Amino acid sequence: MAMKLGLIWFGNDLRSTDQKMLWRAAQEVDQLVCLYCDEPHVKHPSRYATQGMSTIRRDFLLEGLDDLAMHLESLEQSLFVSQHDAATSITLLLNALPISHIYRNHHGGWDEQQTLRQVANDFPDVHFHIDHGLTLFEPWQLPFQVTALPASFSTFRRLVENIDIASPMPIVRELPPAPNLNLPLIRPWQVEPIQGFHTFVGGEEAAQQQLSDYFATDLPRNYKEVRNALDGWENSTKLSPWLAQGSLSAKQIKACLDVYERDNGANESTYWIYFELLWREYFHWYATCYGKKLFLPGGLSNKQTQTSFYAERFRKWSQGNTPYPIVNACMKQLNKTGFMSNRGRQIVASCLIYELGIDWRYGAAYFEEQLIDYDVGSNWGNWQYIAGVGADPRGGRHFNLDKQTEQYDPNQHFIKKWQGHEFDEQLDSVDAADWPISPH
Repeated sequence: MAMKLGLIWFGNDLRSTDQKMLWRAAQEVDQLVCLYCDEPHVKHPSRYATQGMSTIRRDFLLEGLDDLAMHLESLEQSLFVSQHDAATSITLLLNALPISHIYRNHHGGWDEQQTLRQVANDFPDVHFHIDHGLTLFEPWQLPFQVTALPASFSTFRRLVENIDIASPMPIVRELPPAPNLNLPLIRPWQVEPIQGFHTFVGGEEAAQQQLSDYFATDLPRNYKEVRNALDGWENSTKLSPWLAQGSLSAKQIKACLDVYERDNGANESTYWIYFELLWREYFHWYATCYGKKLFLPGGLSNKQTQTSFYAERFRKWSQGNTPYPIVNACMKQLNKTGFMSNRGRQIVASCLIYELGIDWRYGAAYFEEQLIDYDVGSNWGNWQYIAGVGADPRGGRHFNLDKQTEQYDPNQHFIKKWQGHEFDEQLDSVDAADWPISPH
């Protein structure tokens, strides 16, 4: 019998536990390549004036790769990392090796789906096994077709919140060995310590530590009351960065929540943790369903929207240098830590769209650059929500910044901590280089 060779194609799922595709591969193939495509870091500005991953987001990714590589090494495997884009990397591997099976978790992003379709079409003889390790539910569990996703989260939640969720899978204890592989720019990952201190450390070990620490306290019982706080480690679960990286799964969080409720009792706050996992779930299927509409100015609505871009205003917003102290504080926190509270994200998004008059997509792209918990569906879907072009029957969210400050930072401790009062008095300037004026 011919030897079977498999390929694990990692993405936003950098973990060894609750990983069905690892179990599949262990049972079905004789040799295995574990691959992550570390696509070239953007060195030039994008169409939205962003520069690719921030240093903080990049370091968080590298820590996640380090941790996954060490877990695989304990199973006598190697993590190969490619410097090419995914389509090029997998094409090179399939042309160089007799790979018969490819294992992949479904990703909601349009680019990821297009890449998968392209590779599957180019190599029809390869068996593609697509699992759903990024979500709570399998598609067959949903009481509707993904293409018929409910138009609002509320409807979605009512339909799915009582569906049974499978238990997380344990770690695989043994994997097939890796074949000899010698390809330029596809090499075994070299673990290197990250220099400097960051608030969050990437990888499965740190994820499991935070999961354990959080549910070992009474914090879940008060989650709903404090979740809108602009700062404070204890005021939210802080699990979203590892959830976005995939070093922690949604099923693992739900399993810990279930144990907590069993041992300590359930209340509205513990339910709200599940509620927000369902929001994330909704946006995953939202991205899957709507594809490139996630990035169109009119979103799902196809209506005419604000598509203006003022370079100076955008720069001041991104730097935390606007006439709005609470916005400045939130943006400075984001730039320093790679993280911002959910309430803060809503506030700064509303400001960019409604106070500064800038196309919402520039803000979504800046968040993509900066947030260590960036998730394509949640990020772009939430920006559409605020802009009124997505899953929001009320047509957008325009926040009164003074009221938000009074409610969430009445003593201005947060603003003072992040120097939100330090800004240029003039929002716009007239400069010959930026604003050419035609002679009359």
